[in-house]
Amino acid sequence: MRYSAGRAYWLNFDGAKTMERIPENILRAVMGDEPAPPKKKRNDPAQHWTPPVLLERGAYLRKLARAGNGSASEVIGEFPQHKAMLSFRARSGEVEVHDEWADLFVVLAGMATLVVGGTVTGACVIAPGETRGESIEGGIHQNLRMGDVVHVPAGTPHQFLLAGDKTITSLVMKIREVAE
Repeated sequence: MRYSAGRAYWLNFDGAKTMERIPENILRAVMGDEPAPPKKKRNDPAQHWTPPVLLERGAYLRKLARAGNGSASEVIGEFPQHKAMLSFRARSGEVEVHDEWADLFVVLAGMATLVVGGTVTGACVIAPGETRGESIEGGIHQNLRMGDVVHVPAGTPHQFLLAGDKTITSLVMKIREVAE
């Protein structure tokens, strides 16, 4: 992938909205000395996110996470019954339970332990259909790494745990689903 040094580089995920410019130093850190050229607008109605583009955005989220609380995410596409998000974590997350949304995680880089099921300790409803908590008792631990895909049904407690300096970058498809 190549581009002209100094040229503005904008990611266009849906053909209608132009996303935030990725600073050249972040592009160089991710892609080396030859980042990608600007994408041409597609007439195709399909959404297409290549691994290099997702990882470039992941590097940007890493910078945001370091400046914030250790995690950052962004919505990259919204659709009638689902949405696509990109997530970066450098710390363990809180427990999440979504009454109407399933999560489909595709690990792009890094590794973490995903705990699913069990009972939420310290549960607190933060919005209609959204519960958060401190930890999970009795859940199933699954080690995740690059390339893994995991579906967490709506209504299922889940939590990412990261050890030491481990990080994880994932594509998250949030799918509207009614818990059984």
